[in-house]
Formats: sequence, structure tokens, C-alpha cells
Amino acid sequence: MSDAFETQFITAADKPALLALSNPEWVEIAKRVLRDLGYKVHTTGTHPEFFTRFSQVRYEVVITEELFAAATPEENLTLKRLQSMPVSLRRHATVILCGNSFKTFDPMLAFRCSVHAVINGAEMILLKQLVEKAVADNEIFLHSFREVQKHLTSL
Repeated sequence: MSDAFETQFITAADKPALLALSNPEWVEIAKRVLRDLGYKVHTTGTHPEFFTRFSQVRYEVVITEELFAAATPEENLTLKRLQSMPVSLRRHATVILCGNSFKTFDPMLAFRCSVHAVINGAEMILLKQLVEKAVADNEIFLHSFREVQKHLTSL
């Protein structure tokens, strides 16, 4: 089997990640970082492909960009959909937003953009640390909720 074919399948032991990036350099950096962190990476090139994949798999990490498949942030349907999605439908994913107008690790900007973390495209070298921090922060934030949920489902 080819590597591309094998990466399409997600098992219970996998940590899936989804990339919605237009910049080929960012795609390669993000793939390398996520694979180093043990994630199985899927990439998308269009908004409909993103919507389909996101609805079918519970991705643990989603990395998208401000201008994914769009000329302006207002035309970025993927980001708009993620921002308007109820938390119950995206709680499983840590969402990271890349863009050239962002200040890396700015929590208020991330909050304003309805994502977990933001990174400036010029600082993609920090992506590994940002992913680790964002995932850990999200786990801490949701820990109590997940414990109660696990307890209720075991009754």
C-alpha cells in the first residue's frame, strides 16, 4: 500500500489531525511537526472537502489559515463554519489558526477568532511548541467535563 493510501484510515489508537492550509510551505512544516508529535495527518484543499472530513472524523488537532482557499478572511468558509459551529460539535478538536497578521501565542486574539491558538506565518518554526501548549491547555480546560461525561456513560 502507498503511504498516501494508508494515511486515509483512522484506527482507535490513532491521533488524527486535519490541515486546511493553502501555503505549501506551511503544509510541509505542519505535516512534519504533527507527525513528530504522533498524529496521523490528513490535508484538505477545498472548503467542501474540509467540511466532509471534519464531519466524518473526530480530529484532535485542526490547523487552518486565515486565507484558506480565499482571497480575504471574510471569504474563508472553513473558518466561518468553525467559528459558528456549536462547541458540542467541535469540542474534540484543538483549532489552531495561522496568518501573517497574527501575533503568535496571543490568547485574546485566539479567543476573538474562536480558536484555541494563533500563530504568525513567519514564526511557523514555533508550531511544535504551540501545538503542544494548545492541546495541553485544551485538555486541562475540558478535563472535568470529560471525567463527568465518562462517569455518566459508565452508569
